[in-house]
Amino acid sequence: MGDTQDWTAAPGAAEQARSVPAAAWSCAVTADGVREEYVGTHTVTEDGAVRLTVPDDSALFGAVLCAPRQEPSALLEFADVAPVPVRHRIRARLFLSGWFAPSGGALLFRPTRVVLRRPAGAVVVDLDEFTAARPDPLTGAEARLLTHLADAHPDAVERLTRLVRPESLHGATRVAPLAVDRHGLTLRIERTRAHGDVRLPFHTPADDVTQLTERVHALLAQASAAACPRALQRQRADGDG
Repeated sequence: MGDTQDWTAAPGAAEQARSVPAAAWSCAVTADGVREEYVGTHTVTEDGAVRLTVPDDSALFGAVLCAPRQEPSALLEFADVAPVPVRHRIRARLFLSGWFAPSGGALLFRPTRVVLRRPAGAVVVDLDEFTAARPDPLTGAEARLLTHLADAHPDAVERLTRLVRPESLHGATRVAPLAVDRHGLTLRIERTRAHGDVRLPFHTPADDVTQLTERVHALLAQASAAACPRALQRQRADGDG
């Protein structure tokens, strides 16, 4: 599934784990045998606790109130979904095990175990590292940035493929922007029956959208100076024929 392009300058597991709930719209909660899905009701505190606003008559709220010491064991699940439509859009899943307690009209969840599941496999994130980490600074803008790049600048996406190793483009039917963070841009290379991801690292991290724009322009300038991959040249020729 993966391609041979090196993954360099990527976010650490703790940073990615903090970024997933910061960007996710929904949260699946399992507590006391009850599983419910909540959309647009969670926020994350500075230390990684999850504040969840639920109706007073929800099964989860009732479980919290009726549990011993009002602290039931629970599991929270967040999905990291690619904003651009691609094959297999789930980029990662985050599982938080911990405890709920009432807090100012809401429910406050404090994790005791953090598991980040990525395509390469699952990793248990150290709780202290998770607490100390911060979401990627581009998390809130990523969806808008990637959809704009895919919809308004497909020519720029094609130009960026000049920075990809030719063997990674063999059999490619479509290339789309999959992810962006302060360290780099990831492209999804789709083939007829498979796909792979290739990362294009920035020369230095981008801490805001202005810096990201400069980093992408630098990649495009680098791509403009590179030769067009032979794989794409053959695809164009086949398409024209």
